[in-house]
Amino acid sequence: MKTQMMTSTDIDRLARQLAADSITATTAAGSGHPTSCLSAAHLVATILCRHIRLWPDNPEHPANDRLVFSKGHAAPLLYAALAAIGEVDATRLDQLRQVDSPFEGHPVPGLPHVPLATGSLGQGLANGLGIALGNRALGSPSWTWVLLGDSEMTEGSVWEAMALASHYALTNLTAVVDVNRLGQRGPTMYEWDTGVYEERARAFGWRATVVDGHDPDDITRGIETIEGETKPGMLIAKTVKGHGVSFLADEPGRHGKALTDEEMDRALSELDHGERETITVQSPLEFTLGQVEAAEPNLPVFDEDVSTRDAFGTALAAIVEADPLVIVLDGEVSNSTMTEKADDAAPDQFVQMYIAEQAMVGAAVGLQAAGIKPVASTFAAFLTRAHDFIRMGAISRAEMVLNGSHAGVSIGEDGPSQMGLDDISMMRATPGTAVLYPADGPSTTGLLMASIDWPGIAYIRTTREETPVIYRRDETFELGGSHTLRTSVDDQATIVGAGITVHEAMRAADDLDADGIPVRVIDAYSVQPIDADTMRRAMAETGLIVVAEDHSKAGGLGDAVLDAIATEQSGPVIKLGVDEFPGSAPPQEQRERAGISSAAMKRTIAEHVGQRVPAL
Repeated sequence: MKTQMMTSTDIDRLARQLAADSITATTAAGSGHPTSCLSAAHLVATILCRHIRLWPDNPEHPANDRLVFSKGHAAPLLYAALAAIGEVDATRLDQLRQVDSPFEGHPVPGLPHVPLATGSLGQGLANGLGIALGNRALGSPSWTWVLLGDSEMTEGSVWEAMALASHYALTNLTAVVDVNRLGQRGPTMYEWDTGVYEERARAFGWRATVVDGHDPDDITRGIETIEGETKPGMLIAKTVKGHGVSFLADEPGRHGKALTDEEMDRALSELDHGERETITVQSPLEFTLGQVEAAEPNLPVFDEDVSTRDAFGTALAAIVEADPLVIVLDGEVSNSTMTEKADDAAPDQFVQMYIAEQAMVGAAVGLQAAGIKPVASTFAAFLTRAHDFIRMGAISRAEMVLNGSHAGVSIGEDGPSQMGLDDISMMRATPGTAVLYPADGPSTTGLLMASIDWPGIAYIRTTREETPVIYRRDETFELGGSHTLRTSVDDQATIVGAGITVHEAMRAADDLDADGIPVRVIDAYSVQPIDADTMRRAMAETGLIVVAEDHSKAGGLGDAVLDAIATEQSGPVIKLGVDEFPGSAPPQEQRERAGISSAAMKRTIAEHVGQRVPAL
């Protein structure tokens, strides 16, 4: 990496300016983490002055380097750095944490060169992993820098990302660990024993070295030392929390506490950074991303029984063949989720993340920040492990597709540890997320195609069991829509299902019709956004809705329907769902025991329209 000829004195002056801006901003806000900013000020100043390459006035340029603040609580330092390169107005830094200010307490997209949200510790390296993978796929010379705190090095997700980065030899990724010894409540696990971090990084296949985090020349030496042709690099910087201010330096109990006005004046006097300066960073290496266009995919046709997981894999294979920007991430279950078909179709667009669901989702967030269209897939139950990464992806305004297979009790004998029973509620609680549950092959294809272009996170829930084909191959599926599969003017109730329970609903409707009770059947394939108009009309016209779902009653399809009709409810809504953890049993018996089978639907409706049927 080429370095600019900037002296240590120049960089030290910039570091003191960044520190002063951080203190001024947090004091004005009355909250924040000034001491965490001060420990990393020389690290950021040195990277800005000697190593990073970007076009300040073109933050979307694909050759720009990326700087990810995994230690997002040091956001004031990031904002001060953006001011130093002229990307934000330095006079507005005192708006930190104010209402409608772009300078939030932790970084979120919206500011130049801030590609994603950070602040939930342990996620930034997985994000950086994804950005580095994306840049490699695009052929961009961009470098990814991730600033981590020593406290977050205890997070397992950090080591997931480290293992994967070395496995894929991401030489375009550098992690910088700010080892300042003090965490939120006291000393960190290893305090200043930097050798522990160095040994562990090397054990995970990284080039690593220890530097004095307040010496620009030593920082530069370290960065040049860890550059390599086969491994990512980790700079382990011994620093002092609150560096540069005598009454803050290495002082316990100051984490997350702003200074008083009197303390601020004293601190600024000690920092004495002199005249404010705006620095010029290095320009990126020459690179122009060519026009990348997706062809029309040769989508599959399903005329026979097929599981929606199999349909998902088949359709995904057609999509990756047609669109070079779609990259599939797998949690080492591709032969169960059927994403192995995408691997067979386009192996260069398939990344095996092994059993590291947190890093998989975190990398997907990073990939989309680099301009890729990620599709990440594992069992629905295992995605819950990555809930916080999904949440942060939504805050990052990420656009990506998540697939959770093996949904509900219908997976059968594997038992509750493998069953996705709370995934819909998890995803529904994530703002801006589409939650989709196809019932057959054609609906799976249609919903996957719609998901690729969804402006947010789209979650597709798929089933292990083969199901009959319901829809024509040319049927359309809109996010926020539904399909009414059975209806008449005499309907006495409505059954709302999604996925596997749609087929149970159709069988129940046949049985009820034979008993003289006509019912409506709605496939609510879009659980979120729900088709509220159709649900309200069904309630108004039939007076009773029974919702059956292979999912916990809490937060699932039943609650989505209730939310839709809450303001216009004119009759009861009965939720049939999974109330307790099941044991091992065949799929149909699982549905019988959970009370979501066709027999349970039939009994419930018959009871409410005044007829009795035998108990199950």
